[in-house]
Amino acid sequence: MKHLFIINPAAGSKDRTKMYTEIIEKACGEQGLDYEIQVSGAPGECTRLTREAALTGEDYRVYACGGDGTLNEVVAGAAGFDNVAVSVLSGGSGNDFVKLFDDPKAFFDLERLLDAEEATFDLIKCNDDISLNICSVGLDARIGTDVAHYKRLPLLSGFRAYVVSTVVNVIRGISEHYVVQINGETIDAEQTMICVCNGRFYGGGFNPVPTADPTDGVLDVLLVKKVSRLQVPAVIGKYKSGRYKELPKLVRHFRTDKVTILCDKPTPINLDGELRLAQKVEMTVAKEKVRFFYPKGLSFAVKEPVEV
Repeated sequence: MKHLFIINPAAGSKDRTKMYTEIIEKACGEQGLDYEIQVSGAPGECTRLTREAALTGEDYRVYACGGDGTLNEVVAGAAGFDNVAVSVLSGGSGNDFVKLFDDPKAFFDLERLLDAEEATFDLIKCNDDISLNICSVGLDARIGTDVAHYKRLPLLSGFRAYVVSTVVNVIRGISEHYVVQINGETIDAEQTMICVCNGRFYGGGFNPVPTADPTDGVLDVLLVKKVSRLQVPAVIGKYKSGRYKELPKLVRHFRTDKVTILCDKPTPINLDGELRLAQKVEMTVAKEKVRFFYPKGLSFAVKEPVEV
């Protein structure tokens, strides 16, 4: 088996290429592993490097050295290839996908990650893109994709960057008109946000659907109706902690394999923290799956919301 480490120097608040290289060389050298280190130089390069490894037909474990955006690029390159398994050696600003597991800090420890087990995860097909974790449209997408503007500012990494982005985007405007087609129903109305979950965490710690399971073959979708600025703090607080059931008049939960969103104009889509623009958004459970490996002994069993 070959081990390919793909480092994204743009992930997180600073370039960690030197740190990653030292850790990888030490751990893999001591174990005598067949390994290679590549450094991404541009958006999309992590996908290309992973796809090139997959096309050799050899067995690979590919490590996304960065955050959620890096992981999603690697996943896009590995999707549908049985000879490739992927994971993340965490180092981004959010590292949200691995919060699915009961000990996400283990993904910072290469020694533990080299002693791994794996599962096969579903993926979201969002128009022509692949997503491992969560996609969204509306206020949520604007907040999520704008986080990148703030995360490298002093004291604004992780959740703090998300809070600042939330304040700025709430001031800009809350809801927009969408036509949503889901489970045979057409919903033509103003919506604050539309969240489509394969995983559970995003935005530096938001956990909108705590029962989302990336192995169950369906997507968990939340439609949040138009709310006022005065309602936003209460709604976001419950939404963040997965307590959407306490807002039955404002939030609807669907389980489905397909949702289509028609927008009045090209609209931001949050695809695992990456920005896309589209006027018609179709999200389905992808035909492709991905092998995901993780430190041995960890669990991603479904967790219920914590009552507060």
